[in-house]
Amino acid sequence: MENTRTLTDKIFLVLKGLGMGAANKVPGISGGVVAFVAGFYEEFIYSLQKINGKAFMLLVNRRFKSFFQYINGRFLSLLFFGMLISYFSVSKILDYLIIHYELYVWSVFFGMIIGSIYQISKDFKDWKYQTYLALFIGIAIGVSISFLDPAKENDNLWFVFFCGIISVSGMTLPGFSGSFILILLGNYVLLLVDSVNALYNCFSDIIKGDFSFIHNVERIRMLKILSVFTIGSLTGLVTFSHILSYILKNYKSITTASIIGFIIGSLGVVWPFKQTIYKLNEDGSFLIDSTGKKVIENYKRFIPELNQETYFAIFCIIIGIAIVLALEFYGQKTRKTHA
Repeated sequence: MENTRTLTDKIFLVLKGLGMGAANKVPGISGGVVAFVAGFYEEFIYSLQKINGKAFMLLVNRRFKSFFQYINGRFLSLLFFGMLISYFSVSKILDYLIIHYELYVWSVFFGMIIGSIYQISKDFKDWKYQTYLALFIGIAIGVSISFLDPAKENDNLWFVFFCGIISVSGMTLPGFSGSFILILLGNYVLLLVDSVNALYNCFSDIIKGDFSFIHNVERIRMLKILSVFTIGSLTGLVTFSHILSYILKNYKSITTASIIGFIIGSLGVVWPFKQTIYKLNEDGSFLIDSTGKKVIENYKRFIPELNQETYFAIFCIIIGIAIVLALEFYGQKTRKTHA
């Protein structure tokens, strides 16, 4: 597979990594949907599944080239490179857009999920009792998760490690938003905002030749939390990939039906026309988190009025659908080229 990829394919693979990274950062969006719709989900899972005992022995024996080839290293490295860029660039742009253009951003995401449901389900023909049951179970789980109340922040390192394992569900299981799960666990701001900003600030200080942050107790605490979270994420990524690889091989139709259900169930989380309810201080002012954002308490779903803002939001939904259709078109073209 690696030898047949053109330079354009490799550039697009980095861009897909950017898309997955951005999707993983946004509550309600699943990076796995990007992989599924763009046509590289199974390769992603099977490549991760190669990180096993044999790969470990290749490393121990210093057969680095064989190790790299065995795990489909070029594919994974390009993809993760895109994700890494995303966490320090695209995700910051998304943060800005969500703050200033919240309705339109969620409208695009809503359209992307609708497009994803269409693309995944249009070629699925194996509808029977078992797959219909899997579909409805997937919908029920997705909807149920969207109505859970968030927990309080918890910086216990064992819990942070657990959050890392759970958070990668969005990368490996389309329809499950890892960032939304982190919100429910109470650690979204701690793990995807504060700790990432701490690492970004450290890199910025190092470039300036300023190493005083090593004496900053709070900065070091955040770096420790980010390290444990990263280890947990890698553990979950490899573990989930082995489980999903087995499931895809033996129960592909049921798995696909479940994924369609999960994605349908997640529509409620990203419904763009919802009233945001913010937490308030005792004096009635907005409660602000460490990033300067208003702390969200809940969402109230509603039917929008037909006005100029709503019409533009609907146009953004159409744009979101078009983005997914374009991704699928390129994915089909890529699969035909490599067939």
